[in-house]
Amino acid sequence: MRFTQLFTRTLREVAKEETSRNAQLLIRAGYVNRLMAGAYSYLPLGLIVLNKIENIVREEMNAIGAQEVLMPALQPREIWETTKRWDSVDVLYKLDGQGEKDLALGPTHEEVVTPLVTGYVQSWRDLPQAVYQVQTKFRNEARPKAGLLRGREFRMKDMYSFHIDEADLSAFYEKTIPAYQNVYARCGIGDRTLLTFASGGMFSKYSHEFQTLTEYGEDTIYRMPGGKVALNQEVLDDPAALAEIIPNYKPGDEKQLESMRAIEVGNIFKLSTRFPDAFNAGYADKSGAKQKIWMGCYGIGPSRLMGTVVECLADDKGIVWPEALAPAKFHLVSLARDEADVAAVDAIYNTMREKGITVLYDDRADVQTGQKLNDADLLGMPHRLIVSPRTLKTNQLEYKSRTSDEVQMLTLDQVLAL
Repeated sequence: MRFTQLFTRTLREVAKEETSRNAQLLIRAGYVNRLMAGAYSYLPLGLIVLNKIENIVREEMNAIGAQEVLMPALQPREIWETTKRWDSVDVLYKLDGQGEKDLALGPTHEEVVTPLVTGYVQSWRDLPQAVYQVQTKFRNEARPKAGLLRGREFRMKDMYSFHIDEADLSAFYEKTIPAYQNVYARCGIGDRTLLTFASGGMFSKYSHEFQTLTEYGEDTIYRMPGGKVALNQEVLDDPAALAEIIPNYKPGDEKQLESMRAIEVGNIFKLSTRFPDAFNAGYADKSGAKQKIWMGCYGIGPSRLMGTVVECLADDKGIVWPEALAPAKFHLVSLARDEADVAAVDAIYNTMREKGITVLYDDRADVQTGQKLNDADLLGMPHRLIVSPRTLKTNQLEYKSRTSDEVQMLTLDQVLAL
């Protein structure tokens, strides 16, 4: 991937209305472009990152037995009336369709997935099932903010599971927790992402959020110092919840809880039988009697996760991508000027590509060295290589990790082995 082939470019400044760190850096680096508040275009480099996150999510959901589907974003009013949510979901985008038909743009898909999956369920042999999709969602947020963290249009992985009883739902629910933790670990934020207890509302005692600690977070969570489990404000004032959540709890331990800023990067809920009941869905047990179907839902926002990684890992120079998410493993900076040296750097680039190594090649001839190095830091590839007339004379490359100040002189073979 050559710089000179990208239609985008880096920017020194962004519009004043972009106050969040993730949006400022992603726009400056040419990963995204703002169309309006809460809606962004993903540019070539940014789309690579987003696709990598979504594929990590897919791999972890597939690993626990879920099947991928793709459901319509455009939904008829009738299914929302069936669940009595047409007037209660305040972020629902409502549209006037042809033939005086009311439609909605899906912020979530319980109304679509429930009749879809249960339509194939006849007996206990057809359960359990879990399906998920990765799709663009729409929410009519009154105040979209924080760049990719709270938008009107965003990417979401929403998964739904269907079960014969609460015990079976609970067993699958517990499997999703390590699957989610694997996603965050692979995205480079696992060590700062806490399983957080939240209210289960009308459906269960608790639901769970996954909260990533950062001073730039918009949520406040509470944990015992050094703990890996937290709770949010909804359960903070419940003594029974404190006793259940805090290990070896004694009255008064809650005074030790530390409040921490965090970004919610996922949530999981037990929905009981609320949605299958609304659609009169059930299954025949072994005796032939009709039984209720139990349901859970599980969400991760890949676009939100992308913004969170930037918020958490960026430094004062720019973005720092984990290798699993970076658009390229290496950022190759050419300082060559004459034709022979340019050809030599091209040869290095081609060799790396032939070896299957992803490289972002700054081959711009009309850009000064300082700007190229600043752009390399801003863009955040894990490894930087500089090739200059001086290094070419010694058949070496100047190597530096994005997260280190140490500079090494390496041969191409040593680089290929990294």
